[in-house]
Amino acid sequence: MNKSFKIYILIFILILITVGLFQLGKKPVLDWRKNYDVDKKTPFGLYIFNQESRDLFNKKLEKVRVSPYNYYEENYEKKPHNILVIQKELDDVSWEYIMYEVSNGSDVMWFTDKTTAPLRDTLGFRFKTVSFESNYYLQLTDKKLSNHRLFIDKLPDNKGFSYIRNDIEVLGKTLHKENNNRSSINANFIKVNFGKGHFYIHSEPLILTNYYLLNSKNKYIESVFSYLPDRETIWFMENDAPLSMSPMRFILSSQPLKYACYLLLLGLIIFVFFNAKRKQRIVPVTEPLKNTSVEFIRSIGNLYLQEGDFHEMMAKKAQFFLSKVRMDLLIDTQNLDEQFIHKLHLKTGKNIELIKQAVELVQKGQNPYASVMKEDLIRMNQLIDQILK
Repeated sequence: MNKSFKIYILIFILILITVGLFQLGKKPVLDWRKNYDVDKKTPFGLYIFNQESRDLFNKKLEKVRVSPYNYYEENYEKKPHNILVIQKELDDVSWEYIMYEVSNGSDVMWFTDKTTAPLRDTLGFRFKTVSFESNYYLQLTDKKLSNHRLFIDKLPDNKGFSYIRNDIEVLGKTLHKENNNRSSINANFIKVNFGKGHFYIHSEPLILTNYYLLNSKNKYIESVFSYLPDRETIWFMENDAPLSMSPMRFILSSQPLKYACYLLLLGLIIFVFFNAKRKQRIVPVTEPLKNTSVEFIRSIGNLYLQEGDFHEMMAKKAQFFLSKVRMDLLIDTQNLDEQFIHKLHLKTGKNIELIKQAVELVQKGQNPYASVMKEDLIRMNQLIDQILK
């Protein structure tokens, strides 16, 4: 180990010790970000709600960590139930499945301050900013529940509803106070009839966070959930992405460890930069290897055409199509049955009759005893191109 390297190591250790001393005397910073994370104990996490949710729903709560699309694909004959969604951006296909369940008698309790325009148009409401004040009250319109108010005093979203259809019922309002007098009232909790079921939409998801659950002095939150029938409730907590359990997740979740990691990386980069600048030799120019893939594919294609083996070409095209479906659309191709056709129709949006024709030709190409003609190969190629566009 040379002398300069020892100096670098000594400087790096001194920097680490200095940063550590600063961190020891530093007060922990409270994270006020609105994360709505069921595992976070920060003010705007959902840890307490997650722990108390089963009692709130009378032990009839099922917590689901997959998308509604995947859940209802496996539970497509489920009887009417309650659905809970808290500040999640679901895909359009998942919302189609939820709306189908609601039209058949299910109810949705949805806490959100944003959503897509097509969904707002379907349900008939708009979001608006009700005020720029730093605090206000949330109050239910039912006279029996009007005493159950919740005071919002930390980072309110200031969201409410406007352009409400005549058949939409207002269940809760935002009450602003100026000099202890009522100044304005705006809808923040509505009921939307949809088929045989209902959407209960609340524009202030903060009410379920740790801060407001700990500071709530009445039964406002219980009153909000009392609008749901006493039956099974499905809570869609997360999307399909699994929770990362890597060591880096633990390091980056702690601010001191995160700064130490960044400092370590910076020191390594500086060390490599200075050493590479002094010791790097001249790199010889190496000609890249020539890509002959195109010529190879052209030669194989000409060979098949010369042999006139349309069955083999059709089988290769079928293998390519099924591989693309597995890799790009994530659909199992083990059984090319009605369920496969239905899933391919949902993922691609193509005509179902066109998909059925393509599947029949793919099965014909895979059958070693089938009689294949040139027209079959051309037709299958055209159908596959249309589906995969």
